Amino acid sequence: MNTQHALEDIKISVKMKLAALWTSFMFLYIYVDYFHLYMPGSLQDILAGKAFVFDITQNFLLIVLGALTVPTLMICLSICLPAKVNRWANIIVATVHIPYMLFNLAGEAWMHMVFGAFVEVVLLCLIIRYAWKWPRIKT
Repeated sequence: MNTQHALEDIKISVKMKLAALWTSFMFLYIYVDYFHLYMPGSLQDILAGKAFVFDITQNFLLIVLGALTVPTLMICLSICLPAKVNRWANIIVATVHIPYMLFNLAGEAWMHMVFGAFVEVVLLCLIIRYAWKWPRIKT
């Protein structure tokens, strides 16, 4: 007697897929920056008030937090926004973040940073793809 059981495969909405991709992106984004602290000289630069070639000031930290806030909010916005606005918000924000993620490789880029940037760009491309191919309702 064959007692094979098929696994249930629940259809996940585009909104949930986008929120999951943004969540994965944010974990990677944060961890790549966190692991950067383990690079030799990183903490000394921070203590000296430098981040790459930038002076660490209140304005610098506000700009960095602002840049980090947008993809963080996309987790929630991907679920809460109406489909039409949601689609374009995901396409635009993901597209803008691709060059930003690659800019993070400027200067000394260790392999963890290259790997992280590669995966981040893949996640952003998946976000663009899912948003671009958002299912249409036939009217």
